[in-house]
Amino acid sequence: MALQGCAGSGKTYSALLLAYGLCSDWSRIAVIDSENGSADLYASLGAYNVLPISEYSPETYIEAVNVCESAGMEVVIIDSISHCWDYLLEYHAGLMGNSFVNWAKVTPRQNAFIQRILQSRCHVICTMRTKQDYVLNERNGKMVPEKVGLKAVMRDGVDYEFTVVLDIDLKHHATASKDRTGLFMGRPEFTITPATGESILRWCNSESRPDAVNGPGFQMSRTVEEQPKQYSNNNYQNHKYHGNDAYAQGRN
Repeated sequence: MALQGCAGSGKTYSALLLAYGLCSDWSRIAVIDSENGSADLYASLGAYNVLPISEYSPETYIEAVNVCESAGMEVVIIDSISHCWDYLLEYHAGLMGNSFVNWAKVTPRQNAFIQRILQSRCHVICTMRTKQDYVLNERNGKMVPEKVGLKAVMRDGVDYEFTVVLDIDLKHHATASKDRTGLFMGRPEFTITPATGESILRWCNSESRPDAVNGPGFQMSRTVEEQPKQYSNNNYQNHKYHGNDAYAQGRN
């Protein structure tokens, strides 16, 4: 999951509540803290673990995730991953030669970091800073400037990698900009609580998830060798197709 918002929106606090809902045990929660000790500000919530880092290379983050997994953590909060992207931008700016070609030295490191998150056996909650701007809103007949969050400080398209992305505003209200669970999309703004994490945990364990469906008209994916013999006697017999029977039959 990813939580994104501008400074003061409550990303760290919300992530902690979400994490507790996922595991119901503060001792199984670890915060990889790149925010200068901000995770310690909420110690009154419970005895969660904090792993501070002061060097923001992708390799440092990867090693921090390894440490958390080795320690038996169930939920890992990375607060925040924006520092990693800032580090890579600075690294890229300092490289000699062609700027476009130099991205070949940056992209593999970024990809390795994201893949480490995706391959973790823990629940992973990432926070992302957003670029800030001010807009004028009317309040009691007066135009008042209010801070808003815009684009996340991270590589374009990173939200594709997350199951859920929640945007948090300065009133600590969350809305879903991406939701593969179906729990939040189209829902009015809400405040994140441990119950939010409990809902996600139930979804994770639910047999109604799309990757667990196995009912009429839908079968789980099969390799071409496992497909029924009638599929081999048509124009697609040499096509290395992998998919569910219903879709394969429709194509044939």
